[in-house]
Amino acid sequence: MDRTAQLIARPTVDTVVYDPTAPPGPPHLRALRSRAVDVLEGNWTGTSTVPSRRLYPHQWSWDSAFIAIGLRHVSPLRAQTELETLLAAQWGDGRIPHIVFNPSVPLDAYFPSPDFWRSSTAGRAAGAPRTVQTSGIVQPPVHALAAWLVHRADPGLSRARGFLARVYPRLAAWHRYLLHRRDLGGGGLVSVVHPWEQGMDNAPSWDAPLGRVTPAPARSFRRADLDHGAAEDRPTDLDYGRYVRLATEYRDGGYADGGGEFAVEDPAFNALLIASEHALARIARELGATATARHARAERLTAALVERLWDPTEGMFFCRDVRSGGLVPERGVSGLVPLLLPGLPREVVGGLVATLRGPHFGLGGATRLVPSYDLLGEAFDPHRYWRGPAWFNTSWLVEQGLRLHGEQSAADELRRAALDIADSSDFAEYVDPYTGEACGATGFSWTAALTLDLIHREEMSGTGTKGGDLG
Repeated sequence: MDRTAQLIARPTVDTVVYDPTAPPGPPHLRALRSRAVDVLEGNWTGTSTVPSRRLYPHQWSWDSAFIAIGLRHVSPLRAQTELETLLAAQWGDGRIPHIVFNPSVPLDAYFPSPDFWRSSTAGRAAGAPRTVQTSGIVQPPVHALAAWLVHRADPGLSRARGFLARVYPRLAAWHRYLLHRRDLGGGGLVSVVHPWEQGMDNAPSWDAPLGRVTPAPARSFRRADLDHGAAEDRPTDLDYGRYVRLATEYRDGGYADGGGEFAVEDPAFNALLIASEHALARIARELGATATARHARAERLTAALVERLWDPTEGMFFCRDVRSGGLVPERGVSGLVPLLLPGLPREVVGGLVATLRGPHFGLGGATRLVPSYDLLGEAFDPHRYWRGPAWFNTSWLVEQGLRLHGEQSAADELRRAALDIADSSDFAEYVDPYTGEACGATGFSWTAALTLDLIHREEMSGTGTKGGDLG
């Protein structure tokens, strides 16, 4: 019995309702699926999935959303559990913290650790939970989209467990927090208050806004990430000192929003919020509620995204530095992620596709996966964290966007490249955008999970089924 079959057969929380009519796929995809399941099994804690046993030994917010999207193809129940575990750590003000800490992991295994964040005390006014330790910042809101896709994987199981009815109020509170507490620029878009919130921690788009931040002294913290990753692939000590300073001041201010030196409207963060607003509308309709207001809000947010962050001359969305008021002229993959939105004007879609294929990202030519940063940019580095390497989650989002907007051939090419490189890199955290060489951790959970999703759609494409999940 292969590992996929074992996961399907296990009579525990992993038990699934598996579709026996689904096409089995060619042998190489069956083998890749089995290996992807091995990764997710190895990173499963019993209630959630760590991104990487050694480098990231806790539960991460947007990782769990992507993991659930892949898990739904082999274990809808475990995919539901993944999201439920995360949502159980939600704060009273609605925020979903970016890390939920596992108390069995030693404090020195990861920094910043629970004793840095002090969530239950420093976050008391914001409604931090008392029984679980978390960070105090957030990550991109992929969760409603993930919940809707997980529901669709097995609607019968979802309805029997009351899955959507239980998660919908929490997801609605999460979006309320972002829309009401994080519109720091006053234009309707959400701001991040720390680079870690956006998920692309070390992107060059943060360099200018971070330049205002005085770094914490190097002796005031110890970087556990360098125990498991090469220093030349990770953020510099200077950047890390600025991250620590921002997080410390946010914590010491009781995690209140709006007063920090760093506030940036990011296109990917807002695009994922819009995609999740559309998903929340679908969830509301499934639960018998009206969805009109949510779809209208998603359309307003899309209009604000184009108005505030789109540069038609460059064919890109850019970050806006709320403190300085200007756009940050750095081309990052974040500026391509809005391609996944259904309501984009046609000329914006055309501009994004041209930029994706052009010399700055080279997709389909110089590169097979989407680089995280401009190939021609001064800060480009093919191996350093978010400053050039290609990541599987952002390539998955772009693939979905290409398919949504009718670019089927380009989407198929990107999907197959992602499968090939996930296989050859041993499910790497990220890869050299030119060679596909593995960087960071291997056996990375969201790479394995999104591989499962891409395998499913590769197999379904042979049955005549087309289209992505986001339309």
